[in-house]
Amino acid sequence: MRHRKKGKKFGMVTGKRRAFLRILAGNLIRDERIETTEARAKAIRPLMEKLVTIGKKQDLAARRLLLKRLHNKDIVEKLYGELAPRYSERAGGYLRVVKSAKARKRDGVRTAVIEFV
Repeated sequence: MRHRKKGKKFGMVTGKRRAFLRILAGNLIRDERIETTEARAKAIRPLMEKLVTIGKKQDLAARRLLLKRLHNKDIVEKLYGELAPRYSERAGGYLRVVKSAKARKRDGVRTAVIEFV
């Protein structure tokens, strides 16, 4: 049983899963809205909420921590310079997950749109 086990595994080992979520987070920051599966959207939301909260601090330590977690300077610049200041007055809930009625054609998985509020 998986009691008290947090998060989805997506059929991947830890390193691949972390890289996958990092890339998905980078795509979300770059485009500000992506369409993906419900499970992926639910998995990326807490990670992104924490990254935006770190970016709201607007200091050098926060920038370095974001760079450590995202591994992409352009993505960090957008998060740190544009997105985080946008939510400076907001206490949380920076993302919205909207479930789609359509399923993915090849395997029938339910899709969702995750976007910044």
